[in-house]
Amino acid sequence: MGASQVSAVADAAEEFLAAGLSGSVLERHIEWIDTDAAGHQHNSVVMRFVEAAEARLFRELGVVSYFGNAPRVRHEIDYRAKLYFGQRVSTAVAIEHVGTSSISFAFKVWGHPHEGREAVLAAEGRFVTVCVPEGAEKSAPWPATVLAALKQRSTI
Repeated sequence: MGASQVSAVADAAEEFLAAGLSGSVLERHIEWIDTDAAGHQHNSVVMRFVEAAEARLFRELGVVSYFGNAPRVRHEIDYRAKLYFGQRVSTAVAIEHVGTSSISFAFKVWGHPHEGREAVLAAEGRFVTVCVPEGAEKSAPWPATVLAALKQRSTI
């Protein structure tokens, strides 16, 4: 176990992102605060890592106007394996579809080799955000600046 499994995680993340319109990968470690009484990750840490990867993607796109205007309207997570304190984790978020006022994302979270454990796909899922402009109560079409930034980096 070692470099080949770490490389396998990077390859899996790259393959996953290639299937989307645009995406980003974020690496973190499971901290003590991320674990629960059972000694592995608390379920909430997966979505926190996903949101951090989503934020990284939109910062990379230069679209800070996305933040605060894109609430989640749906999310689902399938937990596949445990993650442990100190374990390195790679989280990949990919845009699957851009609608008039929504964006559909997919994500995967991998745990790197750790304390005799092999690399694992720990979680995967999907979520949807909608554009709700500041002060509005309902969704609205994405601003041209968001769409232009997405088009520069994808095939939408």
